[in-house]
Amino acid sequence: MSYYRQQPNAFPPDYLNELRGGILACPYFTVNNLNRDFVGTKGFSIVFQRSQLAIVERQFPFFKRYLEQALLPACNAFYLNPLLLQQGSRVDPHIDRSLRSYCKTIDPPAMVSVLYVQVPPNLQGGELVLQTHKQRVGQITPKSGTLLHFQGDLTHSVNAVVVSGSRLSLVCEQYSLTDSELHDIPAFTVESRASSKRVASKRA
Repeated sequence: MSYYRQQPNAFPPDYLNELRGGILACPYFTVNNLNRDFVGTKGFSIVFQRSQLAIVERQFPFFKRYLEQALLPACNAFYLNPLLLQQGSRVDPHIDRSLRSYCKTIDPPAMVSVLYVQVPPNLQGGELVLQTHKQRVGQITPKSGTLLHFQGDLTHSVNAVVVSGSRLSLVCEQYSLTDSELHDIPAFTVESRASSKRVASKRA
């Protein structure tokens, strides 16, 4: 693979609609729990080891089809997050290292996989920009149904969205960890700014 690859029409529209509905209705979905690089975005995150994949699919059945297709066999730990950008939202340049909050020695993910779930029909802005050593190696205009895989050590950003509408993607950082690193990672946990009371009331 040369930095990234795209698979257009990786999923049919009916699944994208199911996925969008599941994400937006999820009680964990709110103002993003991610760092300050994610400006004006919404979402939540799931940390899990491969051994807990069945639990993730049971609690979040709308992710199952994506996970079956996107996860790499060589990876054993994952950071999964829906990401919603609207007019004025952007993501500043960064390298994904989300599991470092649990283990400081972890390298960037082997791969990052992004499914574009919903894209405004007349999108302006919102392009994903990929860089290595300050050299641009890709600029991807999102299209609904496209599954994108890019090297996890690339610096990347998302240009500000300048039209109304929602740009919704599903992102999975895929890691291949040593046994000692894996020991420090939760087997399964959800990270969200949603209050526990709100989540409990929607689950009841």
